[in-house]
Amino acid sequence: MLKIHHLGHSQSERIVWLCEELGVPYTLEKYTRDPVTRLSPPELKALHPLGAAPLIEAEGMLLAESAAIVEFILAQHGRGRLQHGPEHPDFAAYLYWFHFANGNLQPAMLRSLTVGRCGLAPDHPVQASAQERLNSVLALIEARLAQNHHLAGAEFTAADIMSVFSLTTMRLFQPVDLSPYPSIRAYLRRIGERPAYRRAMAKSDPDLTPVLA
Repeated sequence: MLKIHHLGHSQSERIVWLCEELGVPYTLEKYTRDPVTRLSPPELKALHPLGAAPLIEAEGMLLAESAAIVEFILAQHGRGRLQHGPEHPDFAAYLYWFHFANGNLQPAMLRSLTVGRCGLAPDHPVQASAQERLNSVLALIEARLAQNHHLAGAEFTAADIMSVFSLTTMRLFQPVDLSPYPSIRAYLRRIGERPAYRRAMAKSDPDLTPVLA
């Protein structure tokens, strides 16, 4: 059976959610962040040199990196669900938004978080550049969701699972006002109504009220 090593309030919620959507059996090993540094505990570093989460055990091996884990689970258990193949008209959109999550959205959030903690004035060029990049990324998502029910098109896919963490739980670390983005907020409300998402969050982070607005 698949074993998920889950760090509280982290990207590993994606893996729990994916398994709930697919009905994949799993066990959950939970870890708590250091209360001061907010970093992973030593127990995770004992499993992976980077102390990374998510981390899964499957078929006698360990695998890290959330995107790699999602692709592995889809290949092993998806049976074509939650992904688009080359024959699908939204195949390119699916690939783009799947990789946009860790290629643009999460880096923009992290950059904003890091720069924000440097105590720079709002008009400092570095601070302004980080904010401008985040604004551009959110505007692109807003425009996409204004025209589509989900990121890859009409259907819910793993591209949504990859992206929602940065728009929700990540905002515990880096608050972002989504009031200028009504389509994103409506999308998050739809996500919050998914039974599998609710189950995943209740199991992985029962102390957390999902940030869906």
